[in-house]
Amino acid sequence: MSIHRITVLILVSFALFPSLQAQTIPLRIRLQESRQQPVVGATLQLTDRIDTTRHLYALTDTLGTATFQLALNRTYSLLVTSVGFKPIHKLIKPTAGQSVLTLTAEQDNIMLQGVSVTAAKPLMKQEDDKTIVDPEPIANTSTSAYEIMEKTPGIFLDPDGNVYLSSTTPATIYINGREQKMSAADIASMLKSLPPNSIARMEIMRTPSARYDASGSGGIVNIILKKGVKIGLTGSINAGFNQGRFGNQFAGININNTQNGRSAYLNVNYTNRNTYEQVQSNRNFTADSVLRQDAYTTYPAQVVYVGYGLSYELSRKWDVSLDGRFSWNQANSQASNDNLISQISTGRLLTENLNQVTNKNRLLSFSQGFNAKYKLDTLGSELITDISYNFNGTRGLQDFSTQYLLPERAGTSGDGNFTSQRHQLAAQVDLKYKILKAVTLETGLKATGQYFTSDAAYFNLVGNNRLPDRARTNMFDYRENINAAYVQASRTFGQFLLKGGVRLENTNMDGHQRIPADTSFRINRTDFFPYLFLSRKVAKIAGYELRSYLIYRRSITRPTYDYLNPFARYVDQYLYEAGNPALRPQFTENYELNISVEDRPIFAIGRNHTQDIFTNVVYQDPQNRRIAYRTYDNLGTNRETYFRVLGAIPPINRYFFVVGAQFNYNEYSGVYENAPLNFKRGSWSFFTFHSFKIDKRSTATLNGFIRTRGQLQFYELSNFGVLNLSLNRKFMQDKLLVTLTANDLFFTNYYQFTLQQGSVVANGLRRNDTRRFGITLRYNFGIRKREEKVNMFTIEPPNS
Repeated sequence: MSIHRITVLILVSFALFPSLQAQTIPLRIRLQESRQQPVVGATLQLTDRIDTTRHLYALTDTLGTATFQLALNRTYSLLVTSVGFKPIHKLIKPTAGQSVLTLTAEQDNIMLQGVSVTAAKPLMKQEDDKTIVDPEPIANTSTSAYEIMEKTPGIFLDPDGNVYLSSTTPATIYINGREQKMSAADIASMLKSLPPNSIARMEIMRTPSARYDASGSGGIVNIILKKGVKIGLTGSINAGFNQGRFGNQFAGININNTQNGRSAYLNVNYTNRNTYEQVQSNRNFTADSVLRQDAYTTYPAQVVYVGYGLSYELSRKWDVSLDGRFSWNQANSQASNDNLISQISTGRLLTENLNQVTNKNRLLSFSQGFNAKYKLDTLGSELITDISYNFNGTRGLQDFSTQYLLPERAGTSGDGNFTSQRHQLAAQVDLKYKILKAVTLETGLKATGQYFTSDAAYFNLVGNNRLPDRARTNMFDYRENINAAYVQASRTFGQFLLKGGVRLENTNMDGHQRIPADTSFRINRTDFFPYLFLSRKVAKIAGYELRSYLIYRRSITRPTYDYLNPFARYVDQYLYEAGNPALRPQFTENYELNISVEDRPIFAIGRNHTQDIFTNVVYQDPQNRRIAYRTYDNLGTNRETYFRVLGAIPPINRYFFVVGAQFNYNEYSGVYENAPLNFKRGSWSFFTFHSFKIDKRSTATLNGFIRTRGQLQFYELSNFGVLNLSLNRKFMQDKLLVTLTANDLFFTNYYQFTLQQGSVVANGLRRNDTRRFGITLRYNFGIRKREEKVNMFTIEPPNS
């Protein structure tokens, strides 16, 4: 660890070493129409071609001019946009003696009302150490934010709601730059409540910088919600349904209003959904007995979602915004689990029983955030303060019963009720300061606090008496406080961009179980996490810039309270769950090299090395081999090597497609059930996106993935994949969009699994209600937003 600290300190010190400031000159850009009349209020963006993190912005005044201070003989990329005019893209290189640059904006030959101006925009592009995804083409064929993530190339979601990027460690989910400290199931429920047209973009950070929490060893997916970016009063109304074995129905309205530096938005959505999950499993008790289980569960739910926000430009230097989300979820489930115990040698059925469980849950989620940004200068220096509060509350009822069919005897039944509340408060201050023209310093402080309470009471029905079930009843509370500080600096050296930094995090966890037994744990630790990023221009091929990136990062994965609490949680008479209070955090070092063309990612290779890796394991109960228990344990080390490639095939007439692939190879080395563990497995993932422009108003799209020899922790998965098809057409002067969808067309998005570790030998199948056919209608009203044609790599199909 000391080597990493010294390395980063040297890099940061070197980046901040005083140097001569490059000579600058004022350059006045004048924008005019074809009749030489000034264009007022146009937006100008200048990007340094060497340091792409540096952006300069300005608006043209009443004379159509804007002035920048630019370095001599340095190349900048200029983008000019204005309502009613076509965008201007131009490379400029200021020279001595040049003080004015005049540009002529070309008017659109059609009135703005009810028409679209087409501009190329990629679905995925690379910005330094993050990939930016524009979800609009996928949103038209999706019913929720969760479904958008399922269809995004290179993102994989497992049935439990975990999100995976480059590794077998789940990614951390952020919303508007704020980490969602919830379980995978809770996050999945929240994403399913977010309407698809509420997302502005997604930022995929496989190796986040020191600015972000060190807990994201699997990477970060930051979901940025729309905040009323349209001009004037605009909005949309949407409704639709899709049908599998069960049906989903949804409807919503989105309103935006932006005027005179003030903007507001309101998003209201209602969803009524239902789905099912079927899990079949076989687990050997002994060499001559096997338990076969067939569990079928339905998940009906009703969700109301409200998103709102206000933003105000106080001055040219101050911007403030207030945004919030409210979600109410009535989520129920009904499960039926048939259990059969057979003798393998004779095939004779020894035992049969049926478990039935009904849950009625009410979930309330509320989030409120405040953000203030102060622009220190025109070079991009800024101070950002962000404060947020999140609340998640759950209240539920459960009825359960077991019927003993063979040998036949009286059944058992009972009920329970449970409540939980999670409060989270976070405050963060980030400073980005341009010390010199080629040097940027970033530093910040963050503090988060979380308080979680849970109270569950269960009862068994014995005759006519309702008696407490002390094996399931529990009560606990959990407090968490994480304080962090970071510093990082970036500097350009000719064709190179170097960024280095370090993050310090102080972790304090305090868990206290009160019922059924008084147990507690406390964790206090402080860790350092270095980060290094190096980028350089490799070459220019056919006019396209080829750029390479080298990234190093150290991260941590902390065990949550559920992983540490030793209380045994009953699942059924053959399985229970328990935490491990001796669980240690795992540390991961990631190295990645990637290449992009014109900011479009095309290739990456990397390695994750994890120490003290902890994962979900299944052990046989030493007292009764018919019973297994799930827990978490530190198993040793894992070395994961991966590479991915993404490319586009040039269009033929109105058709183009993009294809990508990723390979992961995992090597585990450690101890499992006091015996040496050596586990190696490689898996491939292939994904693709196709688009065919039928005519000016109709487009057909197809996307899907195939995963071969998949892996989910120590479970080996069979090959599986999905193919989604959609057809959309515009009506009523392009204001009404009708989309027909077919998800999982061939019903192939299910897998078989095998587990063979230590004394546990199991196999089975997991299937969900994934094949669905549906229709969505969306009507846009008010002043239309400029539409942008979205292709994966900005490939414009030629006109018919």
